[in-house]
Amino acid sequence: MKKCVGVCSLLGAVAVLCVVAVVEGAIEAVELPGGVFGPESIAFDCRGEGPYASVSDGRILKWKGPHLGWTQFALTSPNREGKECDGQPQSEAACGRPLGIKFHPTTCDLYIADAYFGLLAVGPKGGLARQLATSAQGVPLRFTNALDIDPQNGIVYFTDSSILFQRRVWLLSIMNGDKTGRLLKYDPRTQNVTVLRNGLAFPNGVALNADSSFLLMAETGTLQVLKFWLKGPKANTMEIFAQLERFPDNIKRTDNGDFWIAMNSARGTLDTQTWKELYRGATMKQGEVKIPWIQADPVAVKLNERGEVKGMVDGGEGQALESVSEVEESRGRLWIGSAVKPYVGLIING
Repeated sequence: MKKCVGVCSLLGAVAVLCVVAVVEGAIEAVELPGGVFGPESIAFDCRGEGPYASVSDGRILKWKGPHLGWTQFALTSPNREGKECDGQPQSEAACGRPLGIKFHPTTCDLYIADAYFGLLAVGPKGGLARQLATSAQGVPLRFTNALDIDPQNGIVYFTDSSILFQRRVWLLSIMNGDKTGRLLKYDPRTQNVTVLRNGLAFPNGVALNADSSFLLMAETGTLQVLKFWLKGPKANTMEIFAQLERFPDNIKRTDNGDFWIAMNSARGTLDTQTWKELYRGATMKQGEVKIPWIQADPVAVKLNERGEVKGMVDGGEGQALESVSEVEESRGRLWIGSAVKPYVGLIING
């Protein structure tokens, strides 16, 4: 395996941007079991074991190392018996399609956002996940997408990308300019779901900052990352955190409080210019952060809480990183998720 190249460039007087420049063939591919693809989201459990990956056939798989490989950990659908759960769009409604996953740091339960079965959780030993929420304020969850958990109180923040279009026809949401997505919270003490914001254009990844005073949410349809304040004088208000040149997908916070934002280039599916034309009414707003793109093929960017660029992954225009759904940083490694690839990517960072 070729080594990835780290490149640091000066941006302004003091800022230094470190780029992981990836050439084709430089990604270590942790292959999924035969026929399985689409490791959309990645998580590590309370013991640091994993990664776990949510995959196309409705399962959560656990990586046990090169000798044992992937094992089944959890399922989201009780309706799999007798079904051909092959990960294809026509089987998703019955077999489930888990997207965002995150372990609760205290209980060690795994919380799952399944596109068809809503918000679920499963215990540390895995198995069939139990449904926690399937609707919000009387409106069904039709495209549950991503989540994060407040370690202080166990509240789960998650997104429902559309109340009209399900995941198997996600492109229709974009082509129709759908803005029915919602940002939601689930309180485990009351078991209630609250709508924090609606009218969103394909809300996607969500991540809390270190003290849970705000969260970041990817609004894929507008190529923006939004900041929603949870505490302080700005509580319950939203503002633009970053304007991107590509489609933001999942967001994951690092141990030191930075955020990895996956940018799905979706090459061959819907080019960036087409997407921009659909939302050409969007304009720059006060306080918006414009990312200083210095790489030809940025597939992920790391930002700190102030919106300053701390790192970037350059896909090198190759196929290995043509569809990046998530970047999870753990112990000096970058684990790369994808909605379509048959493997989890691995980059030794540094």
